[in-house]
Amino acid sequence: MSTILHIETSTDVCSVAVSQDGKCIFEREERVDIGSKEHAAAEQKPRRGSAVMAGVFVDEALTFTDQHLIDLDAVAVSSGPGSYTGLRVGTSMAKGVCYGQGLPLISVPTLELLCVPVLLAEKVKEENALLCPMIDARRMEVYAQLYDRSLHEVRAIQADVVDADTYREWLDERPVYFFGNGAAKCMDTINHPNARLIEGVEPLARWMFPLAERRFFQEKFEDVAYFVPFYLKDFVAKQPKKLL
Repeated sequence: MSTILHIETSTDVCSVAVSQDGKCIFEREERVDIGSKEHAAAEQKPRRGSAVMAGVFVDEALTFTDQHLIDLDAVAVSSGPGSYTGLRVGTSMAKGVCYGQGLPLISVPTLELLCVPVLLAEKVKEENALLCPMIDARRMEVYAQLYDRSLHEVRAIQADVVDADTYREWLDERPVYFFGNGAAKCMDTINHPNARLIEGVEPLARWMFPLAERRFFQEKFEDVAYFVPFYLKDFVAKQPKKLL
C-alpha cells in the first residue's frame, strides 16, 4: 500500500495529483504561462505561471490529505526533459514537501510518463510497434526516446534534429507511434507509411502513479539534497565555466 503526491510541471500544463493504492484520489491541473510569445498571443488574458499554480495545487493536495487523515508515503516529480522554469519549480516544490514531512523523493522521466496514457487507452494496436514520445525543443528539434509496448527502452533519450531519416531504421521495420507536444510538427518531415501520430497526449500528474508506485516498491529513491531534473543538468552543462 502506498500514498504518493505527484507533481508534473514539465510543459505548459501544471498538474498535481495524489494516488492511493493505484487509484487517483485527488487531482488538479491548469495550463500555465511559460513565457512564450505564442502563448501570450493565443490567450485573451494572462495565465498564471508554474510557480503560482504548483504552489496552489500542492497546498490543496496537502490540505486534502490532512482533512482525510491520509499519510503520504512519498513524493513523485516529473524529471524532464521539459521547460527549464517548470521543472525547476516542480522540483523545488517536491523537495520542500520531502524535507518538511521526511518523505522519500521519486523521479519519473517525462518521456516515459507520456507513454502511460497511450498504453492505458490501448491506442497502440500492433504487438511489435514502438512508442516515440517527444518533447518540443525548438524549430525541428525534439527530445525523444523509443520504447516497446512493455516500456523497455529501445533507444535512449536524445535531442533529435528531425529529418526524413531520423527514425527510418525503426520505421522500415515496424510501426512507430509519435506523440507529445513535439510530435505533430515532425510528421510531414518524417513522412513514412509506418509513422503513426497520436494527438492530445500530455504529461499529467494523474498518469504518474504506475511508474511512481513501481519505483516506490523497488525503493528507487532520489537524494533529496542533490537531485536535479534532466533539463537542469543539461542546461548547466552547456554554460560557460565562468558562469558556474
